[in-house]
Amino acid sequence: MKSLKLYGQQDIRFEEAENPVIERTDDVIVKVKAVGICGSDISRYNKLGPYVKGMIFGHEFSGEVVKVGTGVSAVNVGDRVAGCPTLYCGECESCKKGVLAQCDHLTVIGARHPGAYADLVKLPSENIVKIPDNVDFNTAAMIEPSAVVVHGFYHTTIQPGATVAVMGCGNIGLLAVQWAKIFGAKKVFAIDIDDSKLEIAQEVGADVLINPKNGLSHELVLNQTNGQGADLVIESAGSPITSAQVFALAKKGGQVLFMGIPYADITIERFYFEKIVRNELTVLGSWNAISAPFPGEEWATTVHYMSTGQLNVKPIISHQLNLQEGPEIFNKIINRQGTFGKVLFHP
Repeated sequence: MKSLKLYGQQDIRFEEAENPVIERTDDVIVKVKAVGICGSDISRYNKLGPYVKGMIFGHEFSGEVVKVGTGVSAVNVGDRVAGCPTLYCGECESCKKGVLAQCDHLTVIGARHPGAYADLVKLPSENIVKIPDNVDFNTAAMIEPSAVVVHGFYHTTIQPGATVAVMGCGNIGLLAVQWAKIFGAKKVFAIDIDDSKLEIAQEVGADVLINPKNGLSHELVLNQTNGQGADLVIESAGSPITSAQVFALAKKGGQVLFMGIPYADITIERFYFEKIVRNELTVLGSWNAISAPFPGEEWATTVHYMSTGQLNVKPIISHQLNLQEGPEIFNKIINRQGTFGKVLFHP
């Protein structure tokens, strides 16, 4: 089969790979219909390199079941599905407590197990998520990043009528804008230095658009909230600068949720850091997209709101490509040769 394999830093190759085979009774093999480039894929390609040299990359996918193991009863050949790409050990203290996202040995396909940048991908049957007929494959390929956002929201105490500020309008931020509305936010601020991303944020439901090039973000938010700030602030830009600035966006007693990873050291100016203490902020981290019972309510909830149309990912998708275009598009993304939302491959 065709695949994209990561060999090293900025070294991804379009190559032949062996087809996956049924080895365990609970194995399911899926023909990949759509698979997205994740922000973490870009970071690993650009800065970190692979966990295993030459591993088939990619983990955000949807497709059609083509083979199942003898012990699989809940999934049938021909089913339209998405895949939860996360694998947990089930043996560590976190797993035994049911806090699966904190598993000591957490991994995803594309890291140490063959991923979804390929014609076919294999997962345990419990990782397979069925999708209704009115959710197309492109949309279903974004169930995983959406579940990441929902997982973060579940950590918060957001209530209907809340004011939410989203720092960074990449794919996760744009999903966060929509989930803030679904969770009952009355006003959502979208903050980004890219006006084209702000336009998409407005299309998917943001009420107030803020470009920090036009002034300090926290001053603009304060001006729009009678000097109070936001009930919930979401850091989804994943940059060292914004990871400090978000603390000034929250109201006293507010919450700050981190979903972005800077992959760099963060220096926090006194002005921003003191907001944590003086405003008695709650600072939350969120990792991955799974909970117990596996894969978690995050997945079922995402499928439901995609099915109703309240979660609309179509405006976020910017490119639909063939796998062989992978090396070129990864290079263009890291060199900022164009504007990129969610990039999907159609193997």
